[in-house]
Amino acid sequence: MTENPLPPCPECAGAYTYEMGALLVCPECGHEWPHASGESDGSGGAAEERVIKDAVGNVLAHGDTVTVVKGLKVKGSASGIKAGTKVRNIRLVEGVDGHDIDCRIEGFGPMQLKSSVVRKV
Repeated sequence: MTENPLPPCPECAGAYTYEMGALLVCPECGHEWPHASGESDGSGGAAEERVIKDAVGNVLAHGDTVTVVKGLKVKGSASGIKAGTKVRNIRLVEGVDGHDIDCRIEGFGPMQLKSSVVRKV
């Protein structure tokens, strides 16, 4: 390994950047930034966008309100998230293990959910 094909850190110009999911990370200063920001595929900037659908096939978007369709266990909590719980203002992300919704749930705080366990309201 003589050369790192990833771009240097925009904050500190460190050369040891690495990929972590959809982000690039600088171990020297801790700065994280999206991988696609510095890349151009030559197609006029129209990057292929993922379509995320809920449990019944509705297309989800940033800011949507969804309802949990089945009870979910939560690590560190005696009670889980009950079916029918409303989650407002979701954000779509490229998460780990299929968790593609980033949200905040009353009584539990911030967490990630799979789109297969929610339904758009």
